[in-house]
Amino acid sequence: MVVLVSRSGRHLQRYNKGRRQVVGCIPYRYKDNFDLSMGDEDAFEVLLISPQRKGKGLLFPKGGWEKDETIEVAARRETIEEAGVCGDIEGKLGTWYFENKNGDTAYEGHMFPLFVKEELDLWPEKDIRERFWMSVQEARKLCQQGWMKEALEMLVSRLTSQRRRTKIDLFSRINRGSGGHGTVLRLGCRAQVLTPPPPSPAEEA
Repeated sequence: MVVLVSRSGRHLQRYNKGRRQVVGCIPYRYKDNFDLSMGDEDAFEVLLISPQRKGKGLLFPKGGWEKDETIEVAARRETIEEAGVCGDIEGKLGTWYFENKNGDTAYEGHMFPLFVKEELDLWPEKDIRERFWMSVQEARKLCQQGWMKEALEMLVSRLTSQRRRTKIDLFSRINRGSGGHGTVLRLGCRAQVLTPPPPSPAEEA
């Protein structure tokens, strides 16, 4: 069940050496026409949202990490509250240290990838934010936070490395299989490489 109410107040806010700890996600999904032959970056897209205070640029969902929740729970909650998407939290991309524009508040930011499985029609901040699916190239131009751009590059590096390993695995399986045939099965928005069936007794003879 998704709670459609945003948390408010900072009485449970976590701090580390005076830095406010915030956590967020880069929501991503593979394109409908996902194909192993596509360019690595072109195979997926990311979700950005408009800032609460209207201005230039977009950002990824993020917010305060509170004392009564794990870091993964906080990342998932903030993503639901601000972007209205749910999915699988994956391994952390990194930790960043930064200040606000006025230089009077210091932050410790943690970012995770979130593989999107569901988009909600209603979410807590629907009336104050817009969400936009876009290519990595577009996200680089429109994201307004430098540390979030660095997190995006970490995600791109991770996903493209995974795709290269998938391609290598696919081709090696095809070459080892009888008759040079392998099978790629679409699994939702992802692709799963299946091992070719073992050769028949007649083929082994």
